Amino acid sequence: QVQLVESGGGLVQAGGSLRLSCVVSARTSSTYSMGWFRQAPGKERAFVAAITRSGAITYYADSVKGRFTISRDGAKNTVWLQMNNLKPDDTAVYVCAADNFILPKDLGDMSAYGYRGQGTQVTVSS
Repeated sequence: QVQLVESGGGLVQAGGSLRLSCVVSARTSSTYSMGWFRQAPGKERAFVAAITRSGAITYYADSVKGRFTISRDGAKNTVWLQMNNLKPDDTAVYVCAADNFILPKDLGDMSAYGYRGQGTQVTVSS
């Protein structure tokens, strides 16, 4: 069984920073491509960032490019999302997703991931 646990959310003022973490716990030693998605109240779920199994390739939504950075510790199946210069529009529940067979072209589609966490709330005040 694979479990994902996110942490690091909270309340921050606009312009501030937060660092989200997602840890994958699994019985096997597989490595996973991982992604972050977010959903704000009344809005559809949106892709934020993703990183391949090797960590060599990263993808970002246009809305977060230059402000957010995704990184990973492959050996520990841990991924981080460093969020800088946060804006009120970044307020959402952030969900981590993982899969060890997903294709790079599908990293922006949460339905293509086999596993996901419960989410962590990020609130940015103006």
